Amino acid sequence: MKNIVVLVSGGGTNLQALINAEKSGIIKNGKITCVISSNPDAYALTRAKENNIDTAVIRRKDYEKFDDYDNALTELINSKNADLVVLAGFMTILGHKVISAYENKIINIHPALIPSFCGEGFYGLNVHKAALSKGVKLSGATVHFVNEECDGGPIIMQKAVEVKNGDTPESLQKRIMEQAEWKILPMAVSLFCQDKIKVKNNITIIED
Repeated sequence: MKNIVVLVSGGGTNLQALINAEKSGIIKNGKITCVISSNPDAYALTRAKENNIDTAVIRRKDYEKFDDYDNALTELINSKNADLVVLAGFMTILGHKVISAYENKIINIHPALIPSFCGEGFYGLNVHKAALSKGVKLSGATVHFVNEECDGGPIIMQKAVEVKNGDTPESLQKRIMEQAEWKILPMAVSLFCQDKIKVKNNITIIED
């Protein structure tokens, strides 16, 4: 059974999707053992506590130097015996130490079909505003491993979602969460926990 540590900053809707998936058996051979938040007031912490999941808080502003924060976050994750780290709306940049310590063991969910609408500055509603301003007919979500290039790690899963006439960034965000993010993130986590994801030349191979 693999230990899953989830990093959050806000409401925790993707965390809730993971909790529900674990309870329903969608996530196989994995258990959420800790939720770490960059924000002490994040509602995601309440979700964790209501489900008897260990929690911790680490704030970037409590560390004068980024390297000190990077070291502290790495040590905190290590102390939780993490096999997999899931970024579920974690709004703080990860440093070299934690990324190298957990190479191909950190998963992120991005609300677009990478390589579209990704990279620096593309987060939250910004992604959906950009997609709508471009007039795309399909958007969606991508689950990928994290490396030191923003949104540049190996892609694990993607799911397309139709863009409808009259969509706002908010309505598109909601549809992508419901139809894509909350479905493929738990599936990718389950694949990882079953050792079914291999990475070669920055490309993933999913085993049947």
